[in-house]
Amino acid sequence: MKRLTIIVMILMVFCLSLCACTSENPAKAEMQAMVGINQKITGSYDETLAAVCRNGTFVGEADGSVLSFKGIPYASPPVGDLRWKDPVPATDGDGVYEAKYFGKSPIQTEWFSEVGSYYLQGEDCLTLNVWTNLSGPTEGKTVMVFFHGGSYGWGATSDPIYDGHDLVEKYPDLVLVTVAYRTGIMGFVDFSAVPGGEAFATSGNLGLLDQVCALQWVQNNIEAFGGDPGNVTIFGESAGAGSVSLIPLIDGTEGLFQRIIAESGSLSLTSSRDECQNLTQMLLDRSGCSTMDELMALSEEKLMELNEALNDSNNFPERDGIVLPEDLYRAWENEALADIDILVGTNSDECRYWVLEMGYYAPILPKAFVYKISMPFMYENNLKVLSKEEKDLVDTFMDHQSGRKIWKLTEFYNELLFRIPATTQAVRHKGTSYNYYWTMPGADEMLGACHAIELAYVFRNPQVDIYTGGLYNEKLANTVQDMWVNFARSGDPSTEEYIWEPYTADSRKTMVLGEEIGMVEDLKSEQRKWIEPLLHHYFNGCYSQLDYNVPQLYRIIAQVAAALVLLALVIFILYRMIKRHKKNLSL
Repeated sequence: MKRLTIIVMILMVFCLSLCACTSENPAKAEMQAMVGINQKITGSYDETLAAVCRNGTFVGEADGSVLSFKGIPYASPPVGDLRWKDPVPATDGDGVYEAKYFGKSPIQTEWFSEVGSYYLQGEDCLTLNVWTNLSGPTEGKTVMVFFHGGSYGWGATSDPIYDGHDLVEKYPDLVLVTVAYRTGIMGFVDFSAVPGGEAFATSGNLGLLDQVCALQWVQNNIEAFGGDPGNVTIFGESAGAGSVSLIPLIDGTEGLFQRIIAESGSLSLTSSRDECQNLTQMLLDRSGCSTMDELMALSEEKLMELNEALNDSNNFPERDGIVLPEDLYRAWENEALADIDILVGTNSDECRYWVLEMGYYAPILPKAFVYKISMPFMYENNLKVLSKEEKDLVDTFMDHQSGRKIWKLTEFYNELLFRIPATTQAVRHKGTSYNYYWTMPGADEMLGACHAIELAYVFRNPQVDIYTGGLYNEKLANTVQDMWVNFARSGDPSTEEYIWEPYTADSRKTMVLGEEIGMVEDLKSEQRKWIEPLLHHYFNGCYSQLDYNVPQLYRIIAQVAAALVLLALVIFILYRMIKRHKKNLSL
């Protein structure tokens, strides 16, 4: 049976690969044209463009009133003996350096929706970028620190959707920071079972520790850019939202920030110790290594090659009991976190994002073809671990959905992976929580209000239309930007036009952000009650460890067999018709 499963999956991948798009990639050319290496300055420089930090003086570039600094190192390069080790803060120094170019992207597979993957990559990727407005106050500015998404295996600060110029131009009292961190096999891999792995105890969460190191750098240096280290908001989307949800649970992060904004990501986007062993074994098998000494001896080029093979099997942050607690929801109930204000939310069509992602493999087929084949595999795998009572809840949920089964499954995962984990996190928080629900769709009806669609709005970058399709509501954009910045300034996202009330266990008030903007109470309350009992399973949507011996496989085999029989019948009929036609002609 296992061999049959493997054969079927190989055939599927082969057929899809024949359809893959091979046209020129203008996004790749654009990103590669941006590549540059910041140099040390030994002569004179424009001091009005410089920021004096503990690890050097960095000279940025002005564009109108906005001054940007790119590629500032916040940690020592995690190479050599520091590979797979906790980040080491950047060494103090008095050198003068350019800050014109983004630092290297973390090692990752090139991918169309993560255009930062087309930028120069490398192990030496621990840098950050700062935007500040010269027309604003010279000190005491609100600081917002952003961590990008990308399933903890992709993403880069060079992605144009994260460019901070226009947002900081609009809000002169804001300093924006974007942070690169280790991803994939460099940032989230568990070596506990590998000989020598005891010296790499935190390797399952290095990307998170990188982010903490960056926040420490911000505390020590942001005043040089006019920022207030006592008023820092950390925010992120997808994996970045998961990150800002997890960072408060890490020892030693107290006082590094006062608020978090989590867009479409939460505590659910994590992995257990057992789940993390799969990637470790794959890395050992692929590399031919059996010890940490052998892994440490691999070249950077070899690691990039291995990543190409393993990127789809990435781990999420590990509930290891070392960096992160094993029970994350309970940890969020800690009174010590009550001083942190949180704003969390999700989009109404989160999972339709993967219609776009999976459709990229087969552009000549119907857009949702691969998505419709793939989603039932995850669903049937998840059902296997549920109790009878939990399965009854799922059945009730599905029975209350309308439309085709694939869209019922989509709403199930919208709730299970995104909305309900976020609202649960909000209601368990002992401090002030706010919740939003994004309903503004893009131009593509199939994608709707999908995962990541709000990024172009939040960063004020409507020209980046991969998710919006160019459909951009200006009023919503201005409102959302005001809300996010107001929250960062004071902990209250309300605007002059819209009062945003906190989300509590009693009221469960949510701000709906779409063509209509306003508060609703206990949105989709029944769906919440059916999904909440499932959260302890920490379903994370990761598909790399799915068992394909499920009913969906047999349905595909039956459908393929039926299609082949039908094709053979058509060919036979055509053959008989042609043969008869030739016979008639001969008469």
